[in-house]
Amino acid sequence: MSDDIILDVKDIGLHFGGVKAVDGLSFSIKKNQIHALIGPNGSGKTTTLNLITGVYQPQWGEANFDGKNISRMPRADIAKIGITRTFQNLRIYNTLTVLEHVLVGDYINSNTGFFSSVFKLPAGRLDEKRAVSKSMELLEKVGLADKAHSLATSLSYGQRRLLEIGRALAVKPKLLFLDEPAAGMSSNEIEQLIELLRLLKKEGMTIMIIEHRMKLVMNVADWIVVLNYGKKIAEGTAEEIQNHEEVIEAYLGKSHQKISVA
Repeated sequence: MSDDIILDVKDIGLHFGGVKAVDGLSFSIKKNQIHALIGPNGSGKTTTLNLITGVYQPQWGEANFDGKNISRMPRADIAKIGITRTFQNLRIYNTLTVLEHVLVGDYINSNTGFFSSVFKLPAGRLDEKRAVSKSMELLEKVGLADKAHSLATSLSYGQRRLLEIGRALAVKPKLLFLDEPAAGMSSNEIEQLIELLRLLKKEGMTIMIIEHRMKLVMNVADWIVVLNYGKKIAEGTAEEIQNHEEVIEAYLGKSHQKISVA
């Protein structure tokens, strides 16, 4: 595997009965780039993400992350080696504040044990101070610092999406998967998300997004993979994908207006 590739997916497949959810899919993700996985509903996008992150195991093929085969690795172990994801269905706790949600994500980085944290021993207090400071930095980054002490349930749907990203970033991933990050977002929130993704890339983050909002995809993705019926039908730059006849036919539609990239 090339040094600039962090994830290499080779011919993975998963069938549910007679349904070919993912059917011999191969692609690579390069370090410090934003990749996108797009396609019609039911094309296999989320199933692909589930195969990579350990929710499902491929019936054939393999996924290699940083040179290590992760195809049969448990979900928790995949997360520990640096792959983090958000979900289509938001995971918001009714009784936790916005800050506490990010602190939950940060817990994996704690240098002290449970005993020190609970009984407020010096090491535990120092680590708690570090965690709060870092979590506030992340909330500032995703535009939610002013909501830190509000219950997460008070956020709008779009703001909850941003909170999910902040919590995922707290784990310090090497590779971040975002499943429909713009779902439920207003136009202004999508612009905010575009700027956030560009900032994360500038800071060295590697990201893959699964997304239907083409304005987002075409403005942030360095490389796009297109699925249809579990198979890859195209991959390339935003310019190449928008001009690809099979993609237009299967997904974008004949009336698709080319999206300018800012």
